[in-house]
Amino acid sequence: MSNKEEWKVFLFILGMFVIAVLLPVGHPRFDHAVLESLYMVRWYAREHVVLGLLPGFFIAGAIAVFVSQAGVMKYLGPQANKALAYGVASISGVILSVCSCTVVPLFAAIYRMGAGLGPATAFLYSGPAINVLAIILTARALGLELGVARALGAVLFSIAIGLAMHFIFRNDKSDQIKSRVDIFEDSKTRPLWQTVLYFVGMVGILVFGNWERTELSGFLAEVYSLKWALTAISAIVMAVSLVRWFGLRIWPTAAAGLAVVLLAFLFPKYPVIPFVVGLIALSIITATGNREMRAWFDSTWGLTRDIFPLLFIGIALAGFFLGRPGEEGLIPSRWIVALVGGNSIRANFLASLLGAFMYFSTLTEVPIVQGLIGNGMGTGPALTLLLAGPALSLANMIAIQDVLGTMKTVTYVSLVVVMATISGLIYGAIF
Repeated sequence: MSNKEEWKVFLFILGMFVIAVLLPVGHPRFDHAVLESLYMVRWYAREHVVLGLLPGFFIAGAIAVFVSQAGVMKYLGPQANKALAYGVASISGVILSVCSCTVVPLFAAIYRMGAGLGPATAFLYSGPAINVLAIILTARALGLELGVARALGAVLFSIAIGLAMHFIFRNDKSDQIKSRVDIFEDSKTRPLWQTVLYFVGMVGILVFGNWERTELSGFLAEVYSLKWALTAISAIVMAVSLVRWFGLRIWPTAAAGLAVVLLAFLFPKYPVIPFVVGLIALSIITATGNREMRAWFDSTWGLTRDIFPLLFIGIALAGFFLGRPGEEGLIPSRWIVALVGGNSIRANFLASLLGAFMYFSTLTEVPIVQGLIGNGMGTGPALTLLLAGPALSLANMIAIQDVLGTMKTVTYVSLVVVMATISGLIYGAIF
């Protein structure tokens, strides 16, 4: 075997054989971790793919086709006004109620459209981190001080991380990545308000459709009771916009809308059913529509093909090592609790590091941190986990590595972990 490639194949086969021989199958902890990995994948597929991730891919595909590249460069590009670019990116999470996985296709779309690395990574952090409902729930469940600290920390983090990424990679020529699809002349000349109204409809579907039940009262509880009505209104706004100004065919769109409404009434307890039908119908209509509609479908499919498998690999690994929220994986939860007690540098760093690899769906981080505090977690590590956990996950890292590359991904994750650690130390010393 003189050929180096043959040696590589041989070593790979040998390594796989050794792993197969040494697999601790039958050991309760290992077997349970494998089950947790499968449970995690199933849970994510059931709870987040149809309502959150797939609409996110459609929005990302729409950004690539319907948003002028000149507009992205003007507001978020490397030469854009820094105060405007980082201001827009840092508060995006107030509007987008998304998790660390759903934000990835949106981030990939604006980055590939030409957004600067700094504003793009500020958006990547702020999307899942600055969730207004999560901030309110944190203040109510964990105390006003922790809620305010989380809100201020998340906004400042997004700006600081973006500025740091821009400075570190300021000489990197790959910062300005072009879109994969053509930008059509008619999308450039279309009035801005029409495009904005269309995106408002799509974002409304994403936000209201993924609004999870929490301990709300007063006005927010009243709004939550209208969750599906608001989702339906958002879908109507999107559909009318597409038919009126984007060339979507009216009769297939109307038929699909009626089918979705009928299924929503027939299966009121299973909203995923009308969502699936709506997504399938939208895929067929756009894939067989005019040139602009086909470009939207192609862009959406390209992002889905590239990112979707990586997210599921990351979800499976996160479930294997850390388990689902409230469950244990290969690493016992008592180890985690023992390591994050007090307010030492070690406790804050480990809370940040563990939070970076764990997966938190939107709003679930609050009861998890509440439980950890009840088991001895310090207030500093609690803030650290709230700042690092929702914005990162193993699945998130694997997916953004495909967009940014290894060096930029490692730098981004390191910045989040280090800054969260420092914030926890400061907060723990004060409170």
